[in-house]
Amino acid sequence: MARRRFQDPKPRKEGAFWVLYYWQDEFIDGERRRRKKRRKLAPVTTPEREVRKIAAEFLRPVNQGLVPLGSATGFTEYVDETYIPVVLEQMAASTKGRSLGILRNYLTPQFGGLALRDITTLSVDRYMAGFGASKLGHESLDKIRDVLSSVLDSAVRYGLLVKNPAEGVRLPRKRGGVKAKPWITRAQFDALVELIAEPYASMVYVAVFTGLRVSELAGLRWRNVHADAITIEERYCRGDWGAPKSEASNATIPVNRAVVERIHRLKLLTVEVKAGHATRRFRAVKSDAPEDLVFQSVASGAPMRDNNILVRHIKPAARNLKLGFVNWRCLRTSYATWLKLKGADVKDAQALMRHSRASTTLDYYQQFVPESQRRVVDRLVN
Repeated sequence: MARRRFQDPKPRKEGAFWVLYYWQDEFIDGERRRRKKRRKLAPVTTPEREVRKIAAEFLRPVNQGLVPLGSATGFTEYVDETYIPVVLEQMAASTKGRSLGILRNYLTPQFGGLALRDITTLSVDRYMAGFGASKLGHESLDKIRDVLSSVLDSAVRYGLLVKNPAEGVRLPRKRGGVKAKPWITRAQFDALVELIAEPYASMVYVAVFTGLRVSELAGLRWRNVHADAITIEERYCRGDWGAPKSEASNATIPVNRAVVERIHRLKLLTVEVKAGHATRRFRAVKSDAPEDLVFQSVASGAPMRDNNILVRHIKPAARNLKLGFVNWRCLRTSYATWLKLKGADVKDAQALMRHSRASTTLDYYQQFVPESQRRVVDRLVN
């Protein structure tokens, strides 16, 4: 690498401004080149002594080597040529899809015309503050900040930036408190399952009585199903195979024998599918070898897609019961809340939910239940 050169050019007057000419290293077609740059410093009415201070402050990070060569890379160029193919490609398919949407709809329109070094903590703070009057939810704003931080953090890791300017940036204040996550009662669940066809009804049944994430259900194999327990060691989501969400998620959990019996009952099921005026019949389980999937697509035996099951089976049944909020997350929240209603210790609930921290189980999954709190306070005087 070429030796860094100390620069102390003298500002000059040009028209109505003091300007500074300095040298800047750039990569052009893979080669390092020095380019002369011009920068406006201050109006011509500013005293020369003050202008010299401004120039020295501007050149200080350049002379100290705090402005890496690659920081001149454009935001859009970096995202398209490095972040998406190298960093984002290693993420889960669902994460990748949402991140691409945020880059396309929010970050590239805002920062696409800037070089990486021109993105400052102030510019990021100002951008996020601009969402104060937006109708976007706090969760969406948090995701926008996370994706931007991920992009800039990778630029730091690859030596294009010295510091991540999105680190520590605050979001606009929430308009309300934390909203309770929806959950359903046991009676509502029983009615829901009755309206869902097999094998999807069994998949929903297993989901709500084990707390498994839908990606873990889709990746469940017959070798993972034991006499009274289930082992979670793999996940599948829309073409993407991988390890469970966290180390705590990779575990063996106890389950009720009724759940295991419901799973094995799939081997005996024949599913009827209408094809025009005819009806075709398929075995729910094409093969039950140890490496085969428990939940197999009806026609081919391939892994199931969570969004298809949600839209075609769960949502229509839920709407019939006026429970339009039901989704895969709702089933997992319901499981956590049922554990609470049955008096489960918080550490047991944490282990069954496979959370790294008990606070996650308490704050985000076990929901506010007035009846449960009423029983507690009634016991105080009895």
